[in-house]
Amino acid sequence: MLSRVANSIYWMARYVERAENLARFIEVSLNFILDQPDSACGQWEPLLLATGDEQNFKERYQSATAENVVHFLTFDSEYPNSIISCLTQARENARTIREAISSEAWEQINDFYLWVKKSPSQSTSLDSQFEFFQRIRMASHLFSGIIDATMSRGTGWHFANLGRLIERADKTCRILDVKYFTLLPRIEDVGTTIDDLQWSSLLRSVSGFEMFRKRYHTITVRRIVEFLILDRDFPRAVRFCLDGARHSLHSITGSPESVFHNPAEQRLGQLRSKLAYTDIESIIQTGLHEFVDDLQQKLNLIDEAVFDTFFALRTL
Repeated sequence: MLSRVANSIYWMARYVERAENLARFIEVSLNFILDQPDSACGQWEPLLLATGDEQNFKERYQSATAENVVHFLTFDSEYPNSIISCLTQARENARTIREAISSEAWEQINDFYLWVKKSPSQSTSLDSQFEFFQRIRMASHLFSGIIDATMSRGTGWHFANLGRLIERADKTCRILDVKYFTLLPRIEDVGTTIDDLQWSSLLRSVSGFEMFRKRYHTITVRRIVEFLILDRDFPRAVRFCLDGARHSLHSITGSPESVFHNPAEQRLGQLRSKLAYTDIESIIQTGLHEFVDDLQQKLNLIDEAVFDTFFALRTL
């Protein structure tokens, strides 16, 4: 497969996953506001901190109101990581490699982009905003399902799966940071009903509330962090994502999963090993924010290694 085609498939999948996860970020705050309307104030600026783009926001917006933050993260075409920007880039990548993906996948990503583009950029109804971001999640799920149902499990599909899972692992880390930065501004709320509502809201925003309750009977910070980082079976857990990414990466290179022939395999293997020898006590002792921040940095290094290994131009 040409590196240009592989790069476009990889980033097409990453951008769709990124758009979905941005919708999930916003849903964390919207869910909590629905449960605790008196606590809406102060929920939005920390959301920018969790995305890492607060400086970009401050350059063009006066204050971190709900209206400004939602518009910035959703419809701001000048912000390269907004939902509309991600879908624009995903659609453009898909357009350039239509011969490598199914026609159904192209039609879905095109319809997804056009629907969001035509949606009103502002809404005064909290319920309508909530429904809008739910529909974004469903459209992303439909795209991923079509990719899985219509593409042969060859190199192209594995590049799409690799991009999707690396992006998902990164955003699961960041959505935990949303909780750290946004949902618990006061230490005295730890262990209270408000704390439980916030963690429940976070679990629902990663579609993990039911699966978590099947595994555990009570909501505790330790169990939620363990579930979202170390679980082998939940599809949005970091460890599950890295296991799937390893399988696709080695399927692309053809090397056994116990062998590391290039920097991408090495860095991914090192991070998987770290999680394999980590338990919840180590995470808590390190500090949740510090631990997930380190995970994000290592995931960025994996992405750089994937680029250097497969996509970078070689000079003779």
